[in-house]
Amino acid sequence: MKSLTLLWKKMAADAAIWCSTSATRDIKYATRRVEHEGLSFLTITLPTFGKDVEKCLDLEYVDRNLFMGFPWQAGLPRFLGGFLDLVFDRNSGELLPTPSIDAIIAIRQLTLAFSKILLPSSDARTKAAMDGYVQCEVDVRVSDARISDQQWSDFDRISHLLFGKVFSEVDQMVFDRALIPKHGPGATADRLSGNAKYRQSEWPSRLEKAFPSWDYLLPNGRFSDRLESMTSVEPGSERPVRVITVPKTLKTPRIIGIEPTAMQYSQQALLNGLLSAISKDGNLRRMIGFKDQDVNNRLAQEGSLFGNLATLDLSEASDRVSNQHVRRLLANHLCLHEAVDSCRSRKADVPGHGIIRMAKFASMGSALCFPMEAMVFLTIILIGIEKDLDSPMDEGAVKRLRRQVRVYGDDIIIPVRHVQSVIDSLESFGMKVNRNKSFWNGKFRESCGKEYYNGHDVSIVRVRRVLPTSLNMVQEVLSIVPLRNQLYLAGYWQSVRWLDVQIERVLKHFPNVESTSPVLGRLNSLGYHPESWDDDTFAPRVRGARVSVVIPKDKLSGVDALTKCLLRMESRVSLTSLDHFPQDEERWSVSVHGIDGLPTVDDEHLDRAGRPQVRIKLRQGSPF
Repeated sequence: MKSLTLLWKKMAADAAIWCSTSATRDIKYATRRVEHEGLSFLTITLPTFGKDVEKCLDLEYVDRNLFMGFPWQAGLPRFLGGFLDLVFDRNSGELLPTPSIDAIIAIRQLTLAFSKILLPSSDARTKAAMDGYVQCEVDVRVSDARISDQQWSDFDRISHLLFGKVFSEVDQMVFDRALIPKHGPGATADRLSGNAKYRQSEWPSRLEKAFPSWDYLLPNGRFSDRLESMTSVEPGSERPVRVITVPKTLKTPRIIGIEPTAMQYSQQALLNGLLSAISKDGNLRRMIGFKDQDVNNRLAQEGSLFGNLATLDLSEASDRVSNQHVRRLLANHLCLHEAVDSCRSRKADVPGHGIIRMAKFASMGSALCFPMEAMVFLTIILIGIEKDLDSPMDEGAVKRLRRQVRVYGDDIIIPVRHVQSVIDSLESFGMKVNRNKSFWNGKFRESCGKEYYNGHDVSIVRVRRVLPTSLNMVQEVLSIVPLRNQLYLAGYWQSVRWLDVQIERVLKHFPNVESTSPVLGRLNSLGYHPESWDDDTFAPRVRGARVSVVIPKDKLSGVDALTKCLLRMESRVSLTSLDHFPQDEERWSVSVHGIDGLPTVDDEHLDRAGRPQVRIKLRQGSPF
């Protein structure tokens, strides 16, 4: 905690220089608060202050109901007052005609830098998150019951307009058994990992119609004896989703559901088919994002500059998409509907609550969660726009909107003129709009990790992990080096000098390098300094820490090995034309799993598989 406080002080001093103000009192105040409140001041209290500032930028004045727990002077909080004076009028609290962009960035940097640090939440907060997960199930059932027949009729009509061709294509693929399944890199409910997933011993009977085991688990019919060791699991005995928490913020953990191996395997097959079909549709590939966040970033920047586009954020987005939403979405495509329903887990094992039956379509962790929620959201958004226009939605209207409406997970961009109607539509279908993170009034916009004010990028450098004290803290070491380099590029010189000292205590060798170097080093405007030269190429070399990735031994042989090889060959052929892939937050480097998560052709995949073990070793390497 002490090191994070010292880093905050250095950033405050740097920010004060940038804005030609003083942060002396702010540093003293923050130090006292940390002494009394601990790390929560940096990770919870300050981020709340920062979000309040963002809301005031949207309102274009300082709301007295915000900034709870901080003293005031006239119309502004005293804390960070030197910076706030450059953005808002001290007496009236109104936004200045030309607020300082540097001050806006500084305030956001000093309040939000630690908001997403990866630390486990307290037991009480974890329990509250699990209680909220179960309560959300109740809310979903209530909201489903409140949707009128007319609303469902509109939902059916708009979803068919948007996705009719896509669903027909995937429906045919299901019928022809042309889908190609695959195992993902993540954990599974039955705790199989790596190559062990290809030796799975149970197959839910619900999967047999859409994903017959003899077709999806075997290279061909000659190996049918492999199925003799397979256990057919009836619906009442199916393995539930294993619900766990992973670090998101110290205030609230992220809840995900770990799917059984067989379900995840089948879901991946449908996912590939859906993404392939969507990528071919001229409207949908512009309106739904699965990998490219840059489109959302550009639209958010446009909205901040011209005020024509709003950014909306949904709370509990995945958990509020009900199974009924998806059933209506796919109602006219029997084969696809049966396939999706068969590989959807129906029960979840929630710590502290036991096994519950899910009303939601799927928790985050299902391969189909991301695309299905995006399609449901887009359908409901266009229902809201149609109502606002008071004109039936048709292909021409969709085409006119395709550069103004964008859905990427729970990050939504829509025209400002339709905001209220879209919010009403989303909430009438059971969604929960987070108004504190949605912006449409002023010149501030936020989408997919980027923030803009009046067209200026006001994004910040975030501290993702605690600072390392030894080489054994591998993830922390791999986090502090890019943190240092990002602060260097942002102009936080005192912070960088202080971080250099901390890093050199751990790494010993910390050379100047270019951003493309495989060596963990520092960016520097003076360039690199060669320490030696390669004997064969006479290329410059530097000595420093390099990342070593070792994939665990996990030998696969026999029919299971043949199945894996054939699936890898088929998946590479079928996916090379895709423009969009879902983002995987746990994806490793290109050298391990291939570009965008596609499998690489390597010689050892039958001998080694699973979560890579990452180590740091002192070696020589190229500085560029």
